[in-house]
Amino acid sequence: MKIRAGKKLPLWASVALNMTIALVAVALVQGFLVKSYRVPSGSMEPTLQGSTGGGDRILVNRLAYTGSTPGAGDIVVFTRPDSWQSETAAPRSGGAAGLIRSFGDVTGIGPSNEQFLVKRVVAAGGQTISCCGDDGKLRIDGQPVEEPYIFEDFPFEAGTLDCQSSPRSLRCIPPFTVPDGQLVVLGDHRASSVDSAIACRTPSPDPVDCVRTVPASAVVGQVAGRFWPLDRIGGVG
Repeated sequence: MKIRAGKKLPLWASVALNMTIALVAVALVQGFLVKSYRVPSGSMEPTLQGSTGGGDRILVNRLAYTGSTPGAGDIVVFTRPDSWQSETAAPRSGGAAGLIRSFGDVTGIGPSNEQFLVKRVVAAGGQTISCCGDDGKLRIDGQPVEEPYIFEDFPFEAGTLDCQSSPRSLRCIPPFTVPDGQLVVLGDHRASSVDSAIACRTPSPDPVDCVRTVPASAVVGQVAGRFWPLDRIGGVG
């Protein structure tokens, strides 16, 4: 008895099927494993180039914090809390742009309606952050932190422009204990970053409420590296 081979699909149907399979595969990868983003601002320079300079494209590991939470030093992408200033243009609704973003919401491919930020974690729940001692360094639980990645920090000079002087240094952050499940995040381009300490950078900050936090649950994942432009491909630290 002869077994008849299955009927071959027309070319157009074969192409459509293969494209659908490819899109589903990419959507699954971006939705659960690794997702690409464009750095929205210059707040993480020089570690990550912001959009004003072309904008690095980065890959974010969505599985980095499965069963754990971000730690100090990690660079993360997180969904922008409503109270935080956006660093990306407001999504355009309607028309082709709206359809493309809706497609991105569903599949994880291309632009979406998601508003996100990229910052470095400096403290997690239960840790106490402050700045600065006479050395001008950020402190976590009273211990100075080495931050070789900082670019253009605010001026600080012990005895002249510090946390006791008038005017005070804008580098200063009153002691703040991070609530459980929350994160304090700062930009590497410290003097040009809208981050957890932005409200502390005033002549007379509120010593209780000037530090704002990000829920750890809002973190999409950890930045694994840059893939564009070609001359900046590599990991980040």
